[in-house]
Amino acid sequence: MEVLLIDPLVPEALSWLQERHEVTVLPELGDDPMALRAQVYKTRALVLPPHVVVSREFLDFAPLLKVVARMQISSDNTDLEACARRQVRVVQARSATVRSNAEYLLYGLLMLYRRGMVSALLGRKLAQVRMGRELAGSTVGLLGLAPVAHTLAPMLKGLGVRLLGYDPAVHHAAPIWEKLGVEPTSVTDLLARSDAISLQVVYASRFRGWINERLLNHCKPGQLWVGVSRSSLFDAEALALALTDGRIDACLLDGAHPGLAAPGTPLHDIPNLHLTPRLGSHTREAKLRASWYVAHRIHESLSPTVVRSELPLSDFSVLDSLDSSPDPEWPQIETPSQWSAMAPGDAPR
Repeated sequence: MEVLLIDPLVPEALSWLQERHEVTVLPELGDDPMALRAQVYKTRALVLPPHVVVSREFLDFAPLLKVVARMQISSDNTDLEACARRQVRVVQARSATVRSNAEYLLYGLLMLYRRGMVSALLGRKLAQVRMGRELAGSTVGLLGLAPVAHTLAPMLKGLGVRLLGYDPAVHHAAPIWEKLGVEPTSVTDLLARSDAISLQVVYASRFRGWINERLLNHCKPGQLWVGVSRSSLFDAEALALALTDGRIDACLLDGAHPGLAAPGTPLHDIPNLHLTPRLGSHTREAKLRASWYVAHRIHESLSPTVVRSELPLSDFSVLDSLDSSPDPEWPQIETPSQWSAMAPGDAPR
């Protein structure tokens, strides 16, 4: 087969791709590694969910493979070096979830500022609900200037929030700070002055355990944290201590590694740590943008009119880019008709 979809596209993008290529949709293979390997032997392009790992051994079963595509961003489920050696293009819809993740971070801040909201929804009496705060007039530190921060910053500014910012890869004199209305500062000053921290650092292996005890010692007491970055940024013992001694009042992390708070770990059963399973990117609009991006890149890669040497081998080469402009090939999202062909069971979750 030419194109195999283990992670299905939205109906409009699927129809568009089917008009140009032979497309097979078999989502059940995502949980059947042996059956998947039997199918990839004759496949030129794959669209995979996050939990399916592409390793050197996996590529041994796919001699015709030209494209590995995903609609979610993650670098730890794909052997990029092995793909590069075999001239397999790695495609990820890196900007499709920028707005959805920014809205998730905003939601997280609003929820943590009003801690009583969750208590009330659980049916607890008003007398037991903690007094909340308003975002307006508070200070939020943007830890990391990934594209999601470019969308989140104006949202927070519109609510009357003062913004501080730090990114280890962005110079304090870079014009982007002024453009976003963010005051650049050192990471220790950011933690010391911020009422809340929004974490969206682009992960690299050198940042593993970067948020450690020495860094968290600078937290303003009672600080709130929300984040969509890799949980590997945290030293688990240091975060557990900060959550229990009052430095961090509450922490909401999206898409953390499943083992971060597993039984036997320092973060297990800490009540003010809240983890969600990559909900920030799970919106209909993000799914639509990602589907069209992936469909266009697959067609581009398999088209005989495109010179192979002109194609980038990996979307990861531009992951550190601060340009969050939407892809011009993405469709507009105003019309509900774009979803008219989607059956209820097909809706992205």
